[in-house]
Amino acid sequence: MAVTDQSQASELPPVPSKGFRWIFALLAVLLVLCAGGVYFWANIETFAEAPSAHEVVPPTLGLSPEDRDVLLGIQSGQQKTADEIAELNRNVGAQQAEVKRISDQIAALTQRIEQLQNPALVASPAPAPAPAASSPSVRTTSKPAKRGVRPLKPQGPISVGGAPLTAEPSTEQR
Repeated sequence: MAVTDQSQASELPPVPSKGFRWIFALLAVLLVLCAGGVYFWANIETFAEAPSAHEVVPPTLGLSPEDRDVLLGIQSGQQKTADEIAELNRNVGAQQAEVKRISDQIAALTQRIEQLQNPALVASPAPAPAPAASSPSVRTTSKPAKRGVRPLKPQGPISVGGAPLTAEPSTEQR
């Protein structure tokens, strides 16, 4: 019994419970994360200045002069190709804008044609967008206006000057 009394009488702190162990582990993890964040914040300039993956230049220290010349030729060819692709992309963008402008003009002309063909819409015209001034002038031809149906000429006698007309004798009276 003396041994157990001695262990109880020692000055060692009691073993923490499982709940305290989790808290200590969480604090340790947070401390490590904070230290990593401080290191990253202090050295952020070196991370930001690192070349991207497609701009990494391979080391040429162990290459012969001929290989270096070939490598420089390939790199200049790649740069020239990249410039040509950028120019083509700009041209494609300009062409797409031109196609959109022409498509808008066609839509406006189609709407105008439909308005002219439908007389109910002509009475209350909707404002149509005007074609651009830089576009070539489009010659429009319109159909001649339909004439109203005229009544046929009367078949009987016509009074000229307001004189009274006599009825034509019928065939039975002759």
